[in-house]
Amino acid sequence: MIPPGDDVDRIMTVMETAFDPAFGEAWSRRQVEEALLVGSCHYGLAMAGDACTGFYLARNGFGDVELLLLAVVPQHRRRGHGLRLLDQFEAAARALGAQRLLLEMRDTNPAEELYRHYGFTPVGARKDYYKLAGGLRSDAITFAKVLD
Repeated sequence: MIPPGDDVDRIMTVMETAFDPAFGEAWSRRQVEEALLVGSCHYGLAMAGDACTGFYLARNGFGDVELLLLAVVPQHRRRGHGLRLLDQFEAAARALGAQRLLLEMRDTNPAEELYRHYGFTPVGARKDYYKLAGGLRSDAITFAKVLD
């Protein structure tokens, strides 16, 4: 089910400011809506008053819940919004009966510190997986967190 239009608008506004175009990580509105239509995806928002400061988008499957996207607008970073989003993500995963949380990121992503602090550990890598601006490439690192 597609969330209310206001929530998709909030997600897209955060996405436009949070992701550097050089890395090609931002999704289009259509991609977000289609992911949410599938039914195995869910999202959460971080709010400061009426303003959306961040979001996560996740996919459920086979005992795992995978974090597809997590973004916080730049002026709200390092203020706990990312941790609150991870808390929402984990709570939703637990409610779904997940046994493990997964995520994948490029090896140069500064959010790695946040994920490690939250208890994610590297479990795999893909050499030169991401294409960056100017023809450069970056490895993908897969992280997992086992839920007890």
